[in-house]
Amino acid sequence: MDNVIVESFTFDHTKVKAPFVRHCGRILTPRGDVISKFDLRFTQPNQEIMPTGAVHAIEHLLAGFLREEFANVIDVSPMGCRTGFYLILVGEYCENQIAEGLKNSLNKILAAAEVPAANEIQCGNYRDMSLPEAKEIVKRVLDALNQ
Repeated sequence: MDNVIVESFTFDHTKVKAPFVRHCGRILTPRGDVISKFDLRFTQPNQEIMPTGAVHAIEHLLAGFLREEFANVIDVSPMGCRTGFYLILVGEYCENQIAEGLKNSLNKILAAAEVPAANEIQCGNYRDMSLPEAKEIVKRVLDALNQ
């Protein structure tokens, strides 16, 4: 593992101010397709973490809402540190495009009445979700991103 470079391990988490959108990876496939990876940071690293129920609810909601914004979403995944999410897409995107799509998605979360796929058939831990906590976090993130 000494020769493996993990981008997030080379990123100085002490020099950022959350929330933010950061382009953190680009891969060119053998067929010439571009895969783009974005860091969607919601809370300040090493200072504030999101509760798992909120992260899980936001993940389910973003999985659908970001796909409404961008046609080529491969994955939306929570960070293990519970400070944000990774968005992986096919194609070239700039941070401003992703930020706008994220804001639109976060506004949809504020309007959501339920978390999709929150049942034992569609989710492996459906009981650990909190839409109210998710909305509290999303409101703070939106307020900060809109400043």
